[in-house]
Amino acid sequence: MSPLLPLLFVGWIGGSLILAEIRWFRRQRLEHRVAMYLPGTATGSRVRSPDSLTAIRALLLPVTQDLGARLSRTFGVAEELAIRLDRVHSSMTVSGFRLRQLGWALVGLGAAAFALLAAQPPVWLVPLFLVGSPLLSFLVLEHRVASASARWQRRIFLELPVVSEQLGMLLSAGYSVGAALNRLAKRGHGACATDLRRVCGRIRHGVGEQDALTEWAHVSGVPAVGRLVAVLALDREAGDLGRLITEESRAVRREVHRELIEAIERRSQQVWVPVTVATLLPGMAFLAVPFISAMQLFTTS
Repeated sequence: MSPLLPLLFVGWIGGSLILAEIRWFRRQRLEHRVAMYLPGTATGSRVRSPDSLTAIRALLLPVTQDLGARLSRTFGVAEELAIRLDRVHSSMTVSGFRLRQLGWALVGLGAAAFALLAAQPPVWLVPLFLVGSPLLSFLVLEHRVASASARWQRRIFLELPVVSEQLGMLLSAGYSVGAALNRLAKRGHGACATDLRRVCGRIRHGVGEQDALTEWAHVSGVPAVGRLVAVLALDREAGDLGRLITEESRAVRREVHRELIEAIERRSQQVWVPVTVATLLPGMAFLAVPFISAMQLFTTS
């Protein structure tokens, strides 16, 4: 297969989309052409036909969403894209993100076709480049969202002990759960405060307090947040909710401390890897010298 065929195909699609936006090449649909002759329609009035790009976008949306979800699951991303975008407070929708991935994949395909035309590699490399370049472009955007989601979860996990302690102090001081959440949301500037501002906004829009907190626990994907929300659900049953929140904050702090100790231990073990390699290489060199001399002695005798 000649590498020129995919390039011509991409150029044909691009040329068709460009010419479809020019009035001289765009033909109006039949109902728009006869609309001016119908009763009640002003003479000479024109009904604008729908944009071809809008029609193509509406056609590609379900295909790109389904194909993108399948590819994500194939490469080990089980979490829904909508939850990850909502977690990082992205203004982009799922359909917009999938269309961006499709655009990047087409750009990668075009770049691969130009590179194949310029380099003229062996035939067996042509399908590898034509398939690998769009797939790599798709996975780059998927990795960006996954990395942003993981960083946000990490920020929430590290900030949660302090936020839980502040929430426990406010509840012990006589604040209600809603008032304490509003105060933390207004005075905070971290990831937890940003999420709490969304929780308070959902409560003001009519969502129940417990439902809004449950949504936060589901979207955040942090187990410690789920435990905190479960303790807050005891607002009308527990007599000393502030003490329970304080105990939960101490448990989260111990969990963070334990994870920090594990990271320090792993790094201290990694320090010995180059030291071991630097020690073994000279030792092997010293052992190789008598071994080679002994082999020469036995072969010459």
